[in-house]
Amino acid sequence: MLGTIVNTIAIIIGCMVGLTLKGHFPKKISMILFQGIGLISLALGIQMAIQAKEILLIILAVVAGSIIGELMDIEARLEKTGEKIKLFFRHQEGKEKFTEGFVTTSLLFCVGSMAIMGAIEEGLTGNPNILIAKSVLDLVSSIVFAASLGIGVLLSAVPVFLYQGLITQAAFLLRDWITPDIINEMTAVGGILIIGLSLGILDIKKTKIANLLPSLLIIIVLMTIKKNIIAVSIIP
Repeated sequence: MLGTIVNTIAIIIGCMVGLTLKGHFPKKISMILFQGIGLISLALGIQMAIQAKEILLIILAVVAGSIIGELMDIEARLEKTGEKIKLFFRHQEGKEKFTEGFVTTSLLFCVGSMAIMGAIEEGLTGNPNILIAKSVLDLVSSIVFAASLGIGVLLSAVPVFLYQGLITQAAFLLRDWITPDIINEMTAVGGILIIGLSLGILDIKKTKIANLLPSLLIIIVLMTIKKNIIAVSIIP
């Protein structure tokens, strides 16, 4: 859980800096930091994507996953859920700015493909690179949000730790069932999604990345089917 721990600490540090700079954080600095993070994310995505060996299966997984995700409209559902949670807290609590800071940043840091992919990647392989890259992004975001919305942003570190930690532990428990070949192709699909995320961060092209998340499950199914077909074909 190194990646999740680093991510949680990054949010806490970012909030402390943001609260210190409250009302005085230069917008130009935050913009250049986000651009740098976007470029780092792009490089990470490319590095992951080029590991692909089963190109045809990855194409099928992304195509099928995007169709399923679009039909389910996962992105819109997540956004609607987030808005409902925000409204609930606003109705329950008079200190609107405090609750808005907590809820907005909790959703931003948790409900995203980078959080899910990173936690799964670390659970399966022990590699925290995605979550560490996300930590830098969250560090900058938490500085900006804490400077504008106050101390409520600091509490978002708790759901981030619990959410990503649980996904990492679940993936860790399933690591013996998921073979290295499956992990490799999952990593490649994840890289493609990270590339999409980075293009959004760089304001090049906004993509509904959440609608592509089913691709991660479909590549597991396709690789498992292939493995079983091979196993049956070599039985004398």
